[in-house]
Amino acid sequence: MIDHVSVAVSDLAASVAFYEAVLAPLGLTRLVERETTIGFGKKYPEFWLNARPNGAAVPDDTGAHVCLRAPSKDAVTAFYDQAIAQGGRGDGEPGDREGAMTTYFGAFIRDPDGNKIEAVTFPRSETNQHQVN
Repeated sequence: MIDHVSVAVSDLAASVAFYEAVLAPLGLTRLVERETTIGFGKKYPEFWLNARPNGAAVPDDTGAHVCLRAPSKDAVTAFYDQAIAQGGRGDGEPGDREGAMTTYFGAFIRDPDGNKIEAVTFPRSETNQHQVN
């Protein structure tokens, strides 16, 4: 249904370094590089950084975020830890959460521009039989 998402960043080079570390645990790598945009993905660029050098930081209360699928709880935790180590900030530590239709394990971070990014995985359990891939 959704083909790709883009976030605006004020410093493209710094954001590429941040996201290379943060997205690696999720299996996403830099696939496309252009002068003002960089695309990350597994086989196809699904997550884009768009340079907006004069843009303001994203306020915390926009209500918008991007959620990326992780292969495991360890990957979610590594995503979060890398974001903190790279100068991002936490906006929801790794942990179990109750979603609209099932429980999941997720974490929320804010990149240096304030973009809210989530990583999630849906571990199987006796109470969670709706494995989502």
